[in-house]
Amino acid sequence: MRSRSTLFYLTLLSVTVLWLGCARVSAQTSPAGGSSEVPQFKDYPAGELYKGATAPLVLAQKDQEFRGKLRAAAKSQKPNFAGHYILTTWGCGGGCVMGAAIDARTGKVYWWDFTVCCWPETDDNFKPIDFRADSRLIIFSGLRNEKEGDDGAHFYVFDNGQFKFLKTKTKN
Repeated sequence: MRSRSTLFYLTLLSVTVLWLGCARVSAQTSPAGGSSEVPQFKDYPAGELYKGATAPLVLAQKDQEFRGKLRAAAKSQKPNFAGHYILTTWGCGGGCVMGAAIDARTGKVYWWDFTVCCWPETDDNFKPIDFRADSRLIIFSGLRNEKEGDDGAHFYVFDNGQFKFLKTKTKN
């Protein structure tokens, strides 16, 4: 038979383990039950980085307005996004940016369907669009299409030629 002090310490240990487990689960979810963690670049791997020559651009009708910017990027840049894409951006007026991803293997152009503007004042290293060569994740910070109340970090994954929305983390 165990002594009272042994039972006390076993009970205390059990309660502590249970409490730590609950605290860990609580830290991983928001009050609404959704994940409070933000997507990470490492969670959306792109595969091997393409090192071949950039294919000639294949421009659709909707690409014609920005063909000069797209051609310049295809000519001067190497894949910098999602393994084999050249992500390029340019200003669209008053602190606003837009852009596209060019498939270096095929020359096709893929657009996200909004502009990004009005990001908060930050240091010189801030990027309103953050991405990696080895990841399909892309983060747009600020307002999409200058829409009031849309301020935050907007997480998308590039999948099968589309920028698919994952979540928004608003400033609080």
